[in-house]
Amino acid sequence: MAQHTGRAGLTGTALVRLLAGMGDAPQRAGEPCAAFADGLVQWVGWTDAIALSAALERPAASTVNPQNRYAGEHAEYERVRATLAQAIGRESQAAGRSPLEAGMGFAPYRQCYVARQQAMGVALAALRERVRAALAACGPDAARLAAVDAVLAQALAVQEQRVFAAVPARLEKHFQRLCAAEAGPDAFRADLQAVLLAELELRLQPVEGLLEALRRHTPSGCT
Repeated sequence: MAQHTGRAGLTGTALVRLLAGMGDAPQRAGEPCAAFADGLVQWVGWTDAIALSAALERPAASTVNPQNRYAGEHAEYERVRATLAQAIGRESQAAGRSPLEAGMGFAPYRQCYVARQQAMGVALAALRERVRAALAACGPDAARLAAVDAVLAQALAVQEQRVFAAVPARLEKHFQRLCAAEAGPDAFRADLQAVLLAELELRLQPVEGLLEALRRHTPSGCT
């Protein structure tokens, strides 16, 4: 899958920086990022490598479609991104405010975070599949890139889920520190929203890579 050059590497993502900043004590530059990112590298096993090799080497049965698919797919990307971001803002600011949630501690915030993660997972999987299909229709080389992305998505799914599932626990520790410091709940809601938005940006990167590949394989001037 083509890399989106406008994005920072994993250790430079906003999600990593935010979570590192919520630690108990300051650490030397680079250490928090490296520690958190350690679980996101070296994930492709030998069986996945075989599938990747096959995706790269097999002839791609695709014919060139001269239609400009990029504009439509990019518009859908912007729509999905905006919808998810708006839901994050709305739900994170509503978390913990209900009278029924009073005295429940971190539980309402955990429920909010996990629900938003699930929503992101469903929406972005469908978006990624859609953009991948558009790329696959742009010729043999593009179809090969789409096939590689499909293999990578499957190979990394379990590991990605494990890492993202650990974020609420990190937030809970931050919540407890804020409570001990007698910080107001609005301060934590702001942090909750910031971390969710950062996770959204991280989850969007594979789609952005596909969109960049689609742009490069779209005939200029076509509509």
